[in-house]
Amino acid sequence: MSPVIKFGTDGWRGIIAEDFTFDNVRVCAQGVANYLKDAGLAHRGLVVGYDTRFASEDFAAAAAAVAAANGIKVYLCQHITPTPIIGYAILMKKAGGAIVITGSHNPASWNGFKYRQESASSASPEVIAKLEGYISQIQARGDVKQMPLDQALKGGIVERFDPSPSYLQHMGGLVDLERLRHAGLKVVVDSMYGAGAGYFSNILKGGPTKVVEIHGERNPLFPGIQPEPIASNLAELSAKVKRSGASVGLATDADADRIGIVDEEGRFLTTLQVFALLALYLLEVCGQRGAIIKTITSTSMLYRLGELYGVPVHETPVGFKHVAPKMIAEDALMGGEESGGFGFRGHIPERDSILSGLFFLDLMLRKQKSPSQLIDYLYSKVGPHYFDRIDIKFPAEEREAISERLSRSSPSHIDNTEVTGLEAKDGFRFLLADRTWLLIRFSGTEPILRIYAESDSPARVKRLLAEGRRLAGV
Repeated sequence: MSPVIKFGTDGWRGIIAEDFTFDNVRVCAQGVANYLKDAGLAHRGLVVGYDTRFASEDFAAAAAAVAAANGIKVYLCQHITPTPIIGYAILMKKAGGAIVITGSHNPASWNGFKYRQESASSASPEVIAKLEGYISQIQARGDVKQMPLDQALKGGIVERFDPSPSYLQHMGGLVDLERLRHAGLKVVVDSMYGAGAGYFSNILKGGPTKVVEIHGERNPLFPGIQPEPIASNLAELSAKVKRSGASVGLATDADADRIGIVDEEGRFLTTLQVFALLALYLLEVCGQRGAIIKTITSTSMLYRLGELYGVPVHETPVGFKHVAPKMIAEDALMGGEESGGFGFRGHIPERDSILSGLFFLDLMLRKQKSPSQLIDYLYSKVGPHYFDRIDIKFPAEEREAISERLSRSSPSHIDNTEVTGLEAKDGFRFLLADRTWLLIRFSGTEPILRIYAESDSPARVKRLLAEGRRLAGV
């Protein structure tokens, strides 16, 4: 029996050879083809790309062949390509959208199917609902069109191409790359065996700045790590930065749309700190103005920056499928989320770890500060803010019971501080009187309960996370 294919926070993901099979990828590709035809976008063509996971290029080829059988021109990436570059290729080719074969940060046994809209953004909830509807109908009827890929290539309906040169040229218009190349920085990059391998080295070569890369080869097993750029997965990067006296460490996830940053002492900067620093870079260093879009799991520091620089801050549920439409509607300066994904005006309304890393390096240069000094500078403006998150795996059959316990919980105080609000738009968020917050929500892609907290000291964050776990009963 075929699985029910549902798109989570960003796309559909499944265990390779169990749920994520060639047949199911072809079903998803046929769903995209039906959507493009019904939306009047099929004539614009479709970009198809893939990451470093097991057989990703073969799954991408299968998806391309289905689109071609439906008469849709396909621009098939000729090599492993980061998701943000595939997104930029949509704009470059004026395509109707893109299919990206990637398991993102999931463990090695997973792969996934993402869809990007004609705006290069994540599929909106409305588009996702349509895609899921088409996919359900196709599963019931079994009407997937196919043609041999060789035939499609010979007929010109599938065209292999390299989207990287246009993207790299575009980067030069967004940040002064010559300044970065001649700054004399020493940057350690952990590509986590993913699609971002080699990009920082290539962009920054040609001057005194040196890039040292680890985990830059393709290895679909992701040995010893899970390709998510969070502190628990970056011990080797932290040690390398500290041991080598590097200026900074940068890490990209498996499809290179999310970034993690390690300071000169090997300490991980939380994604909330990075979000606030990148906003500060655009607002203060670059002198730009515009709305900032954050998810509910993102930092309250952004509200203080909004007050200081006179820009609005809007909040959405978790996922760029919510952030991107708001970015477009507001012509936002920046949008981001707690997972380490940030998008910027003048580029694509979508996460891009490569541009995020370049902006962070430029912030270091323009302010003449190390990463740890930048944190001190940020806190001098907004006050100290500390954050952490714990992820708890649970049996799927317990989800309803956990949700029920949280629904019934209504504490008047948490950690001896008054609870001033409880929101249940995306999980359960407890707002405290001093702008501290605690959030408990289910992952949109895995059977994991995530508990988040932001407060004014690491010790308090630890106590809040423990209280969140108690409230959830896990």
